[in-house]
Amino acid sequence: MFKALVLEQDGNQTSSQIKQLDESNLPAGNVTIAVEYSSLNYKDGLAITGKGRVVQSFPMIPGIDLAGTVSSSADQRFKSGDKVVLTGHGIGEKHWGGMAEKAQVNADFLVPVAKGLDTKKTMQIGTAGLTAMLCIMALEDAGVKPEQGEILVTGASGGVGSVAITLLKALEYQVAAVTGRPENTQTLEILGASRIISRDAMLTDNKALDSQLWAGVIDTVGSHILAKALSQTQYEGAIAACGLAAGIDLPTTVMPFILRGIKLVGIDSVYCPYERRLIAWQRLAELLPASFFELACEQISLENVADYAAKIIQGQVKGRIVIKL
Repeated sequence: MFKALVLEQDGNQTSSQIKQLDESNLPAGNVTIAVEYSSLNYKDGLAITGKGRVVQSFPMIPGIDLAGTVSSSADQRFKSGDKVVLTGHGIGEKHWGGMAEKAQVNADFLVPVAKGLDTKKTMQIGTAGLTAMLCIMALEDAGVKPEQGEILVTGASGGVGSVAITLLKALEYQVAAVTGRPENTQTLEILGASRIISRDAMLTDNKALDSQLWAGVIDTVGSHILAKALSQTQYEGAIAACGLAAGIDLPTTVMPFILRGIKLVGIDSVYCPYERRLIAWQRLAELLPASFFELACEQISLENVADYAAKIIQGQVKGRIVIKL
């Protein structure tokens, strides 16, 4: 038997309950994992509260990432005792996810825990941290260098934003952090933001082309704020877009693209190729300081998840939330 948070649906109403399940209930998969940690992401909040169409079938165990120890494997790439991490690949949406003491998954979904990390630190980074690293790699691939100017990070108080700021500082970029929560100013500055910009300042009327302020942008929110950032990005700058917390619309024009040569790069961490995931995880292990794990992470139990899911949707969660199984 193992403990799990189980989502069920009655009509349009989603409910969550902690249950004891038999291992025979586990879905098909060639690797069984004793899950040690998962984490709470915005997408998990949508799934648990039922405020987003995330879950594709019920009952579902949520949790779009997990880290733990292989207990059995029918795939030669992994053996009992291996430490592994799984992010994306539809877990918590199409396949049972990380908010359970056991998981059974396809070996193709897994990567080894990077050298220098353990399972707890891996989930303190989690999907959000992996996404942040992929965003920075996209800016690097686009030729954005520290000496070219500031990097704007939107949704700075969230999981992706807080990791992105820490990584950018480690790479010697100057960071301007956008947040709607002024009470988090000190934390963002400690993480590495050189200045804080009010979210309200990014919600003013947008121009097709505005003053050129940012060498690059990591955007986690979409909608009007992404459009504003586009209009303010420097000539031949780049934007890595990975979120939609403010909406899926993009009220902009072609002007930034055809007159300034700006690149808008979409970041998908869910099906990121294996080799790029390996590179991203190893860079995360090397770049994140010990202070990040102490400052930007909070640990909860499975019993706390439903409350925190509501908070993350309401924008009341700071940094990363780790779930100890």
